[in-house]
Amino acid sequence: MTLDYAWFGSSEAPKVLVLLSATHGVEGFCGSGCQIGWLTEVGPETLPQDTALFVLHAVNPYGFAWLRRTNEDNVDLNRNFIDFAKSVPAAPEYDRLAVAICPREWSGPGRVDADRQLADYAAEHGDFALQSAITGGQYHHPNGLFYGGSKATWSRRTLEDLARRYMGHARHIALIDYHTGLGPYGYGELIASSAGYQRSIAWYGADQVTNPDLGNSTSAKVVGTMMQGLEKVLPQAIATSITLEYGVKPVPETINALRADGWLHAHGDINSAEGRCIKQDMREAFYGDEPIWKEKVRKRSDEVIARALKGLAAL
Repeated sequence: MTLDYAWFGSSEAPKVLVLLSATHGVEGFCGSGCQIGWLTEVGPETLPQDTALFVLHAVNPYGFAWLRRTNEDNVDLNRNFIDFAKSVPAAPEYDRLAVAICPREWSGPGRVDADRQLADYAAEHGDFALQSAITGGQYHHPNGLFYGGSKATWSRRTLEDLARRYMGHARHIALIDYHTGLGPYGYGELIASSAGYQRSIAWYGADQVTNPDLGNSTSAKVVGTMMQGLEKVLPQAIATSITLEYGVKPVPETINALRADGWLHAHGDINSAEGRCIKQDMREAFYGDEPIWKEKVRKRSDEVIARALKGLAAL
């Protein structure tokens, strides 16, 4: 399995547009389609002379191949970009719910009890608090969800090496990381990093850009994101990074698909009828395989790329 990449433009271009897909494996169907669609229907020949395009396809090839959000070690790459030489972040709310989030039984009394515990938590603290507790990132449950790992993964090391090798000279970087699973059906939310939040607003519009740190995003606050990591390994560059997040299913359905997939790989049989059903649910939770969804996704992607290039051109 491979992480594929392509560079278009001058190797010394001071401005670089970066498009990444499949950071979360199964979400790669969307990102791949957007990348290939722009390359074939708009094309790198339209780039300004001072701007290069760096396309990274299947950042998490294992997850893409096996319809998993995580990598070969059950690590969520978008929680893996922390300094493991220091103490890992605590996740007390996840710890409290860990057994309910990933029960040993996916049917019968064990599942019923697990679902009841999560419902009780949501009733007491709110639905978004439950989403935050589950999705924020955790580092003590290797078979759990949103596990950030215990060391830098292959994908992280490879991505950091490619970034230094190809973009170590760049002065300005516009990064678009394609994701699915949150928000309204087919809508592409622009989730900005805190470092480039004001530039993102200037490029894409204040009504278009969100930031989990400000509480105005469908995403909870997370730690160890890839955008944060790449900004650290390219200190010479001013980065304007966004996650382009497309909605597919309601959040509870998406989280249950992830819970089932976690159970399957920890305790189940991937080749069973139940395993195949869980894998189909995973695909449907992260890819809207319908013409109207694909049309909305591609249109939004092309608009965002155009705005990113316009923003770079103004620098």
